[in-house]
Amino acid sequence: MRNILGGQLILIGLIIVGVGLFIKLGLPIGRLPGDIYIKGDNFVFYFPITTGILISLIVSLILRLFK
Repeated sequence: MRNILGGQLILIGLIIVGVGLFIKLGLPIGRLPGDIYIKGDNFVFYFPITTGILISLIVSLILRLFK
């Protein structure tokens, strides 16, 4: 039980470090081509579909590496 919990905590820590590096380096997460951005007179609609797919792929690869 302790080995599993330790591994999960390390994985969560690596994910947090990865997100921190993305933010620190200023990589364009949230404004990628393919993200839907509609600006009207009285509203703004933003749906980060490409960003969501990219984050999902990265997390899936990280989890697959540690499995």
